[in-house]
Amino acid sequence: MNTLKAKDKVKVLYEALPYIREFFGKVFVVKVGGSLMKDESLLLSFARDVTLLKFIGIKPVVVHGGGMKISSLLERLGIESHFSGGMRITTPEVMEVVEMALCKINKDLVSRINTVSGGNVLAVGLTGKDGNLILAKKLSRSYYTSLGLKPPERDLGFVGEVKSINTKLLDLILRENLIPVLAPVGVDEEGNSYNINADLLAYEVAKYLRAEKLIFLTDTEGVKLRDGVISTLKEEEALKLIKEGKIRGGMIPKVRFSLLSLKAGVRKVHIIDGRRPSSILLEIFTREGIGTEIVL
Repeated sequence: MNTLKAKDKVKVLYEALPYIREFFGKVFVVKVGGSLMKDESLLLSFARDVTLLKFIGIKPVVVHGGGMKISSLLERLGIESHFSGGMRITTPEVMEVVEMALCKINKDLVSRINTVSGGNVLAVGLTGKDGNLILAKKLSRSYYTSLGLKPPERDLGFVGEVKSINTKLLDLILRENLIPVLAPVGVDEEGNSYNINADLLAYEVAKYLRAEKLIFLTDTEGVKLRDGVISTLKEEEALKLIKEGKIRGGMIPKVRFSLLSLKAGVRKVHIIDGRRPSSILLEIFTREGIGTEIVL
């Protein structure tokens, strides 16, 4: 046995102990992008991270996207993709494909978690239609403006905003020691399906559950400037960087949702690189972390 290596491993465990104690019994909402799930090794790493969180007493809730899978399936079916303001225009025909793609991703993710845990930790996959988990309605311009985001320039069809989350159902699942894995499909009172932005859904779920943490797994190292990743980002600086155009593109809604989550009672938000193996553990259980922590 390499004694130095063994000592290093023990040191890592000791370093993680205060965090494990602090977060025991707390809810972590983890949003994973569909682009990260195309890599089998990253998918397995993510499943191991989530399983470990559960084994040490944390209550993970997973929200996933699936934009790349949706676009690929639409292309195979000969249906052209159209976007406005970075959001997919969702006709009834496109909505059917969205549900197909997201359900496939959902079950694949659930299967990986169940397999990695050896059946000792079980995940359950859900869409908004299950138990009216995500009650939705058509996305309005005023809703997007209220979030501090630029509304889309044209009608997006069956793209939705969240009216409410069935927290009783989520609480029941968590009490039964299951890991809920949520696909971003909402449903209205008439049973119509809506395509919901996964970052938006993660924010809403974290808000309704008053989660300890909201973690965005992305394909970047965090919030970056020219001189590198910002390790801690406060509200005032974040808004300034958005105004100056230094935070742009798809990072803007993540930062906006992060700030709104904190104001709604979520303790901390992290934006980290999901392409890095064990990224969740490195961010949460080490002093240095690896991404951007957002605080008020």
